[in-house]
Amino acid sequence: MLFYYITDRSQFPGDESARRHALLDKIAEAASAGVDYIQLREKDLSTRELESLAHEAIRLVRKEQRIASSEQQTTTSLLINSRTDVALAAGADGVHLRSEDVSASLVRSIWSEARTQSSQTAARDSKLVARSPLIAVSCHSSSDILRAEAEGADFVVFAPVFEKKDAPGTKPQGLVALREACAAKIPVLALGGVTLGNAVHCLHAGAAGIAAIRLFQENRIEEVVRSLRAL
Repeated sequence: MLFYYITDRSQFPGDESARRHALLDKIAEAASAGVDYIQLREKDLSTRELESLAHEAIRLVRKEQRIASSEQQTTTSLLINSRTDVALAAGADGVHLRSEDVSASLVRSIWSEARTQSSQTAARDSKLVARSPLIAVSCHSSSDILRAEAEGADFVVFAPVFEKKDAPGTKPQGLVALREACAAKIPVLALGGVTLGNAVHCLHAGAAGIAAIRLFQENRIEEVVRSLRAL
């Protein structure tokens, strides 16, 4: 089962500094708990602010990886929401694309070009683009998923499966649609209103894992991961 923590620092109390610290603590917690993917999704930040936050987040993820390398099988990857440029500059593991974003194949082309330029210009930068990016895509229909798969995405996030309490007017896709979506060959993660109580239904529908904001941010991530793995 795959776990995908999607960040939203606006849900933490306090001023901007307090929310930033709380978010970084939660990112470190997620990496320590063996969450597979973390998406830095702070869309309101400027490019400079997002890159700065991404550098700090990556430093924490790498630190937790070193600590836990001998204790757990999973390695946490950090993705940047939509911004390939920031992902490259910060040394992230990849990008999460919105359904209306550029294609995964274009991102891979941009990444490859940046890697080539890096190796030719400065050895100190080569680690930033040393391998192919991990690319996730948000999808809302089976056709979205098939397109993402054809364009070379690594996995997709299908949403919203259930009604979200912070967006009660949004119509959920439901488990039938999730089951149809999971017929694709690419891994499909369920997102939207997923709880410890209904996650099992997503897995029975064929989901490769769970993506969430509140489920991880409002609970102890180690306990969430343990509970989900026991399903």
